[in-house]
Amino acid sequence: MSTVFVLNGPNLNMLGRREPSIYGVATLEDIAEDCRKAGASLGLTIDFRQSNHEGELVGWIQEAAEGASGIVLNAAAYTHTSIAIHDAIRAAAPLPVVEVHLSNIHAREPFRHVSKVAPHAVGMICGFGPLGYRLALQALAARFAADGEKKEV
Repeated sequence: MSTVFVLNGPNLNMLGRREPSIYGVATLEDIAEDCRKAGASLGLTIDFRQSNHEGELVGWIQEAAEGASGIVLNAAAYTHTSIAIHDAIRAAAPLPVVEVHLSNIHAREPFRHVSKVAPHAVGMICGFGPLGYRLALQALAARFAADGEKKEV
């Protein structure tokens, strides 16, 4: 089974209480459980984590580069500010990273329109709430299957 790190940035531990009109009522634990179920149905092992600390997220990206097959990353506010996370993703290449956001960052404040993650992600899913995580896992599973088919040819 392929292992996927699902990494979550600052304030996502407050989901369910924090601005439910933007982020919904699901808690981070609800999302974690959904990811584990989706991962199991896709043949993926899910390593789900959250931190409010940039350096810890960087360390986890580096750890994933050594032992995971991919990353689903909701870097939250660090998406728009963290060159350290940008550099960690770049250094982890060719590890595929899918960027996820619960809200549509392009329909929000202008400072949220720019992602420092996107230039090195294989794709971005935003605006679909918790469903975005499942979509990201499906996309990675499809990519792993396609990569496996290419290697067998």
